[in-house]
Amino acid sequence: MTGAHATTVVAVQRRGTVAVAGDGQVTVGDIVMKARASKVRRLYHGQVVCGFAGAVADALTLFDKFEQHLDKHQGNLVRAAIGLSKEWRTDKYLRRLEAMLIVADANRILLLSGDGEVIEPDDGDGVVAIGSGGPYAHAAAAALLESTDLAAEDIARRALLIAARLCIYTNDNITVETLELATPEPAAPVPA
Repeated sequence: MTGAHATTVVAVQRRGTVAVAGDGQVTVGDIVMKARASKVRRLYHGQVVCGFAGAVADALTLFDKFEQHLDKHQGNLVRAAIGLSKEWRTDKYLRRLEAMLIVADANRILLLSGDGEVIEPDDGDGVVAIGSGGPYAHAAAAALLESTDLAAEDIARRALLIAARLCIYTNDNITVETLELATPEPAAPVPA
């Protein structure tokens, strides 16, 4: 898949909370067309959060398809993600769509691509990021997870602010959506 530009989306999981954050910049070529777009949205009765990087029309098509799979699989995130990935990879029309998705429920985060990838972060990592500023946001979020006691929402927001300083396709107009487990896990001690 070609590199997705013009956005950054990061998802962070900590102590029973998942936060998905996206910047608001829409870029066409080297021109900023919009500064306050929302690239993160809630799906399936507010129980799933999805963020995208790539072509907007393509991502909106994929949001609709993913929501259909969520309905079909009664909100099961993994089964819906696998169903979308199979369809995305094999459908003549869908396989030309240029976008990547981060999807999350209160229990897990997944990255989906048109190559058929369904990737969950390694245990203990708790971070996934996509888009042109994704590597910066991922590194910042991982460092903040290791060295601070900040909440998932604060880490996601700060990671995007750091990415915005480095990536010209990312701005500091940030949308954050969070999901929480009914009974959060106990807080893990911060390493010294």
